[in-house]
Amino acid sequence: MTRQTVSVTNELGLHLRAAAQIVQLTTPAGCPVWLSLGNATVDAKSLLGITSLVAQQGSELVVSASGDGANEVVEAVVKLIQSGFGDPK
Repeated sequence: MTRQTVSVTNELGLHLRAAAQIVQLTTPAGCPVWLSLGNATVDAKSLLGITSLVAQQGSELVVSASGDGANEVVEAVVKLIQSGFGDPK
C-alpha cells in the first residue's frame, strides 16, 4: 500500500469541481484509491464519497492506493491537491 498525507491548499477546499477532478484522475487507475480525513475513508473514484468528507482549506487528507500503479496515482492526486485544483489564489 502506498500512502501520502497532503494539506488542502485552495481557499474553497474540496468543492464539487475539485472532487470531480480527483474522480477523473483516479477512475482510469487499475487499482483502488482512497481518501481519508480523520476517521472517514472514502473511495477516491466516488464523487459523492469525496464531497462527503467536507474537506476545507488546511484539512490533512491521506491519499492511499494498493496494487499496480498505486505509487503513480497517489503521487498524481497529491500533486493535484497541492496545485489547488487550478483555483485562483
